[in-house]
Amino acid sequence: MIPQSFIQDLLARVDIVDVIERHLTLKKSGANYFARCPFHGEKSASFSVSPSKQFYHCFGCGAHGSAIGFLMEYSGLSYVEAIKELARDAGMQVPDDGRGARRADEGHERLIEIVTAAAKFYCEALARSPQAAAYLQRRGLSREVVERFSIGYAPERHALQQIFPNDYRDKLLATAGMVIDNDAGERYDRFRNRIMFPIHDRRGRVIAFGGRVLDAGEPKYLNSPETPLFEKGRELYGFFLAQKAIREAGFAIVVEGYMDVVALAQFGIENAVAALGTATTPHHINTLLRQTDRVVFCFDGDEAGRRAAWRALENALEALRDDVTLAFLFLPPEHDPDTFVREKGADAFRDAAAHATPLAEFLLDHLRQNCDLASAEGRARLVHEAKPLVTRIPDAAVILRLQLVKAVAATSRLAQNEVEQAYGLKPAPRVSFPTSGNVPGGGARRPAMRRPPPSTVATLLRLVLQHPALAARLPVNLIPSDTAEGRALAAIVDLAGLGEAIGSAAALIERFRDTPHFEALDRLAAGQGEAEAEFDPAAVERLFEDGLRKLQADAIANEIAELMEQARTGTLSAAGQNHLNELLREKSTLAALIRASDS
Repeated sequence: MIPQSFIQDLLARVDIVDVIERHLTLKKSGANYFARCPFHGEKSASFSVSPSKQFYHCFGCGAHGSAIGFLMEYSGLSYVEAIKELARDAGMQVPDDGRGARRADEGHERLIEIVTAAAKFYCEALARSPQAAAYLQRRGLSREVVERFSIGYAPERHALQQIFPNDYRDKLLATAGMVIDNDAGERYDRFRNRIMFPIHDRRGRVIAFGGRVLDAGEPKYLNSPETPLFEKGRELYGFFLAQKAIREAGFAIVVEGYMDVVALAQFGIENAVAALGTATTPHHINTLLRQTDRVVFCFDGDEAGRRAAWRALENALEALRDDVTLAFLFLPPEHDPDTFVREKGADAFRDAAAHATPLAEFLLDHLRQNCDLASAEGRARLVHEAKPLVTRIPDAAVILRLQLVKAVAATSRLAQNEVEQAYGLKPAPRVSFPTSGNVPGGGARRPAMRRPPPSTVATLLRLVLQHPALAARLPVNLIPSDTAEGRALAAIVDLAGLGEAIGSAAALIERFRDTPHFEALDRLAAGQGEAEAEFDPAAVERLFEDGLRKLQADAIANEIAELMEQARTGTLSAAGQNHLNELLREKSTLAALIRASDS
């Protein structure tokens, strides 16, 4: 474990502008710096970096965080790896608190070394195997694309003994997924007589393999098992090489196999990735949506392909947003992406991807095919089967969810509110528009939809995130603990009371990363770019003082309620009555100050 004090010192020393500028071209505008967001496709510069907060925020996709968070998101580093990279650049030595972090890290690096050495060996073995080279030639793969993807060949049963002559029995080879121990105690290579596709993490390091058997044999494809390096539900084949192409093309293509990714790349379609022996997961989709706002899932047009597409749809629902598009491309039954691009060409494939079926259309078409819409029972079944799908769509895609509810209602011959009631959804807000007050161009002026105002505690927490020094001025006994924001604010005030240094907003959020308060802090931090009143010290002070008064007024109101209950039951003492009178006067004074502040 890395001591928290070191992390705070590190963030106080590094400048997030310098960190991000190593990867992006930043332009100064006012107090902040701006760039095109690296986490989603865009044409305008909506990615903001604040030197005062040491925080980045994208107005487009909502990505945000500290210098540590940026390296984790952009470079695919773990939390510890990001801290170590920042420390190295700052000339600081990461301490070890004695609880084994260094040993665990050394074990991780050793696993990387093992898998990297195996990848190099497989590439060299391919050059020595006429049989494997002939197979790749029959599949139409050029030398350039083989080298680009570092494709190799795993030969006989104990081939890895050649590069691990003294360590072949080392348990780390099994931990890395490179060997298997049978019940008789014999050890042999996991991959034998297979074309090898290295799987890279987002830093470009080999972490696992996929092996395709030469000619006949089962299983046709064999993947590395899950290891400390490799979790198949989080990794995508080809993603490291495809990131730039995805951003440039404006969309990502998800195919089913390694060979599909490689074949498309050979024909100039380099924005394709593949899931690794599992259905596409929400994590996969979120990873892609950080690079682009459009993802096209490409499947064979046969029944197996449509079943795989439906699984992908089900896994995609929680990742939906109203500003992204997920679509499904079904190739003719006789084709997969490899054969299609070779026969029809790259332009035909791109055109097919551009006209892929949107998720909502695929969802409804699939349900309609399984329901007899001519009967009341069939229409009821459609409403029933759509419910678990529609209700899984998050509030981030509320408009899409509303459109699906309307489509289900129309197809089932029900009213929209009837479907909403059946699904337990909150009805869409109805806004009445005035008949007067015309605006230029004709029609009535429509009132703006207003967000509910933030609570007093949320406002104070936002101010403390922007100006951490304010925490020392807050009395912890006035902060209510009935909300996540209140508990987070109280925790920060407790830190200040203990004399712990509180630096930038980014340092403050990192201080609570592994605590129950992180979610509330991170949620509020995501909206820090929306309001810039923090640059006006007078406005900050007015907001803070007003929040303090409201906390005091709430505490007084609670105490008055308790004393009034005692008066009602006849248990209020003379001293209690005097205190009640004082509280009522104080309440009146505070109310006048709050009214003056709000006016």
